Amino acid sequence: MADVATIARHDRVGVITLNRPERRNAIHRDMHRPITHALEDFARDDDIGVVVLTGAGSAFCAGGDVKADPAERERVEPEARAAALLADAQVARRLHEHPKLTIAAVNGPAVGAGMSLALACDFRIAATSARFVTGWARLAFSGDYGGAWFLTRLVGPSGALELLVSNASLDAPDAHARGLVNRVVPDAEFPDAWMAWARELAAGPTDAFGGMKANVHDALRVPLGEALALETARMVASGGTEEHREAVRAWRERRPPAYHPPAERP
Repeated sequence: MADVATIARHDRVGVITLNRPERRNAIHRDMHRPITHALEDFARDDDIGVVVLTGAGSAFCAGGDVKADPAERERVEPEARAAALLADAQVARRLHEHPKLTIAAVNGPAVGAGMSLALACDFRIAATSARFVTGWARLAFSGDYGGAWFLTRLVGPSGALELLVSNASLDAPDAHARGLVNRVVPDAEFPDAWMAWARELAAGPTDAFGGMKANVHDALRVPLGEALALETARMVASGGTEEHREAVRAWRERRPPAYHPPAERP
């Protein structure tokens, strides 16, 4: 299936677009390879500062494509199905652990695994018409792609479980009030708004932002003593970067820092 996910670059912003608008961008296994390759390429590319995940058309992602040949799926042994699903779900981990900042630009409904992908990103900006739907309970599924893991960290165990068992459907303002979304903007302004935010972040000190992201992740997984040691090492390392030197120069010269000046043309 060609172009079920498209990859683009806009200045220092890498954009991954789920591209099955006729199926509301429901997840297809052919999406995972181009997304994974793009994430790997963007991670290595010093000219990319931010990665954005969005959807084509009127939906962000309708979740797993449960209409895709269920008879064939049932003929596969449960262990093999679990292994295949686990391999596919690694895309959520790759988004969450990406060294660059990641933004989910949620242009419409994000359902089930589609919501998981949005929650896997560092930030979420939503159009007013977007919805966040847990979705699994409706089909008597327990959940996948890390949905419960991400929800628990964002809203706590009880809140996460309530959203899951109630098959919750949150509009964008409600999702924002619950801490699932960072920004909500009117539909007409949405394409310009998410790109402007991405470009603003991409113009910042990429290495320092990466260190901040790592510090936040450490805060959820290690005791304070270990976190302090890791944080201190990153602080010292950041003090030896060109980003830091440019920030100091800009502060002394009373001007905005230029962390990523355009390359000089011959």
